[in-house]
Amino acid sequence: MHTSIDPTKYYLGLSAGFHDAGATLIDNFGNILFAGHAERYSGVKNDANLNQDLIDDALSYGKPNNIAWYENHLLKRTRQLYSGEWRKAIDFSTTPSKLIQPFFKQRGLVPPKKIPLHSYGHHLCHAAAGFQTSSFDTAKIVVVDAIGEWDTISVWHAWYDPPEFATNPETRGKGRAKYKKVYSRKYPHSIGLYYSAITNYVGLKPMEDEYILMGMAAYGKSYQTAYEENLKLLTNDTHVTFKDNLHAGIDDEWFSGTGLTEYDIAAGAQKVTEQLLRNIFVKNVTRQDNVVFMGGVALNCVANAMLSGHCKKLWIMPNPGDCGSSLGAAALQYGRRLKWLGPYLGHDMGGEYPVDKIIGALITDKIVGVATGRAEFGPRALGTRSLLADPRGEDIKDRVNVIKRRQKFRPFAPMILEEHAHEVFEMHGDENPYMQSTYKCKQPGLYPAIVHADGTSRVQTVSKQDHSGVRELLEKWYFMTGCPLLLNTSLNIKGEPMVNNRSDADRFEKRYGVTVCS
Repeated sequence: MHTSIDPTKYYLGLSAGFHDAGATLIDNFGNILFAGHAERYSGVKNDANLNQDLIDDALSYGKPNNIAWYENHLLKRTRQLYSGEWRKAIDFSTTPSKLIQPFFKQRGLVPPKKIPLHSYGHHLCHAAAGFQTSSFDTAKIVVVDAIGEWDTISVWHAWYDPPEFATNPETRGKGRAKYKKVYSRKYPHSIGLYYSAITNYVGLKPMEDEYILMGMAAYGKSYQTAYEENLKLLTNDTHVTFKDNLHAGIDDEWFSGTGLTEYDIAAGAQKVTEQLLRNIFVKNVTRQDNVVFMGGVALNCVANAMLSGHCKKLWIMPNPGDCGSSLGAAALQYGRRLKWLGPYLGHDMGGEYPVDKIIGALITDKIVGVATGRAEFGPRALGTRSLLADPRGEDIKDRVNVIKRRQKFRPFAPMILEEHAHEVFEMHGDENPYMQSTYKCKQPGLYPAIVHADGTSRVQTVSKQDHSGVRELLEKWYFMTGCPLLLNTSLNIKGEPMVNNRSDADRFEKRYGVTVCS
């Protein structure tokens, strides 16, 4: 009797312990089978801890032959000792194996100690998550975040070996991914920690509300003064050296007496951040380079719009922060190019995309939720866990703000048919499918709900190759109304992560009285 053996191997990548834990499962054919956020299952925003429901969802696609961890925890402990985080440094109950093992025992699977467990460098995982999901055969990679083990900024050269495999259609994807670090800056010199410290200073939550600070910056008035005062935090004489360790925050009196508002301070911080990032790109990449930009700072879409002009092509994987490094760890263990088909990799609610239901609700109520199919991997709602609205009404922004229970100054983003994007926005390229850059709106009077105070919008272009349901929705909406775009924001209850399942969607409907189509 002949018994066939399943040739498929599975690689599980995990990230946890700092913020926004995640899990990714890929197979030995380069398919990304699952990638999700711990927060969507626990309901705790930016949850740093893994949980059983997340692991169960990942393992429903296959049992791993290898487990990959997103950082070198021993090297990280040396930095924790240096920074005075003694309790964390000597707490060996938080080793990767001890964090992982309970979730496998719960499933009755082989304990992780009998499955190979591999740890990779924090910034290397960021780099791999970007490069191995990109279309590039070779690239420069820039990683900027709050902190890894020690690195806070790193630049890498990446390629596939042997190089000729990458250019031959029959062997493309079979070469091994190779990485060489060519530049780095180490703790406490950290752009990410600086931006988080300013976030905390203006009364927001660090490591969570940085995107709100970015939105506040558009309302700043005293730009030059704010820029100079922010820069003083970082400079020694005329050089940016991060003279103070901002890990513990900024002195409460730092900006007192300057007359600067919180919006001015935010504007100054944004300008300083853009200058620092520009310097990194100018020194390390050229306009002929394909560039991958990763790390939490790569979520700064205002800066990204500026950086795209410094390279040939720019790729930012839609989840460039720590959760996305679960994918990077798995990618490193797999070792080859991944088959990137889009960010819809999380929990699967099933069902066809409810195009007609959504349009019916938009025509009737102007605002509708949608929760269907697979959740987005990354912090941005891209159509499957979204709150959508007609962007043309003068009252729409205020109505959505009331539903979202959020500050009125914060902007909303549009999703638009790609072929119409240049008619409405001053686009630098043809596509921006993951809301990673901002562009000036040419027609703010027509679409007031999606234009920020500085006249820009964080655009999501939708091509014929992107999510078929979202594309069909926009095509039908345009046919019926002549409007090629919709307001698109995340479907979440205030203070909670995005809706993940039908139960979450029902709670949203009950709380806010907004129909959620599935």
